[in-house]
Amino acid sequence: MGNRDQLHDLRRQAHEAGIEGSSKMSDAELREALKKIGKGADPRSAKQTAKQAMSR
Repeated sequence: MGNRDQLHDLRRQAHEAGIEGSSKMSDAELREALKKIGKGADPRSAKQTAKQAMSR
């Protein structure tokens, strides 16, 4: 699977998980947010935490 396909799949998973604005997130941000949701975080806080973690 190519990078484009992986990114598309990550965005699809994020959309299904309820993360709004996932089309503007990088693959690293999407992976981090999905990991947070897997641990029980709500979609909004998972997205915010992922964006903050990747901006460091």
